[in-house]
Amino acid sequence: MIIDSHCHLTYDPMISSLDETIGRANKDGVKYLLTICTEDKGYIKILDIVNNYKCVYGTYGIHPHEAKNYKDISSEYIISQVKKSSKIIGVGETGLDFFYNHSDKKDQIKSFLEHIDASHKTNLPLIVHTRSAEMETLKILKEATRKKNLKILIHCFTGSKKFAFDLLDIGAYISASGVVTFKKSQDLAEAFKEIPTNRILVETDSPYLAPVPLRGKPNEPSFIIHTLKFLSDLKNIPFDKLAKSTTQNFFDLFGKLN
Repeated sequence: MIIDSHCHLTYDPMISSLDETIGRANKDGVKYLLTICTEDKGYIKILDIVNNYKCVYGTYGIHPHEAKNYKDISSEYIISQVKKSSKIIGVGETGLDFFYNHSDKKDQIKSFLEHIDASHKTNLPLIVHTRSAEMETLKILKEATRKKNLKILIHCFTGSKKFAFDLLDIGAYISASGVVTFKKSQDLAEAFKEIPTNRILVETDSPYLAPVPLRGKPNEPSFIIHTLKFLSDLKNIPFDKLAKSTTQNFFDLFGKLN
């Protein structure tokens, strides 16, 4: 059994062929999919999908790129949205992206803190996007974990080995996407080689970041098998054993799924 811990089923081209997309994933052993919210206006689509597909669960959150459009977002509002379905099992994606800076840093940080507060209050995992913001992300998460236990998933990890182990020190789980399979990602691969297997999840971030050998194509959940195969070879762990481990890690973080 495999779980795609981060995909965007509400995005093209998957939204126009959900039956086929989810069917291919299930056929390739992907039993569950977690479709991720990035802005409020798209949340209704997520609710519709999780209500219509037994194997799909969802989250609610505002992506750091969108923080400028939701300056008044509050933890109370986030919680109210999460409560709309028992199949909404995470808060995010949220975090900091200082690479593109599509939103002002202050707006990103404010939004991030509101999501953290919502995660604390609901005890749901926080799905974190971080790019070119390692120091700031770690500082905020360290402070948050000092106050109260926080369930953290760093999605599509592309940071340094030091950052990875600093995150592990505060109890975070780390998710590998297709990026780890890219030829230019040798340092990232070395980091994942050393990250303990019991702290790794896998994802597609589809429709983005299709893994080798499908790089350049629109990504989809069924492609996750290539990322798992790469990690299996990298860590010298049988494919089935690694799939079982990453699935158990998902359950440890999010709880068992019905």
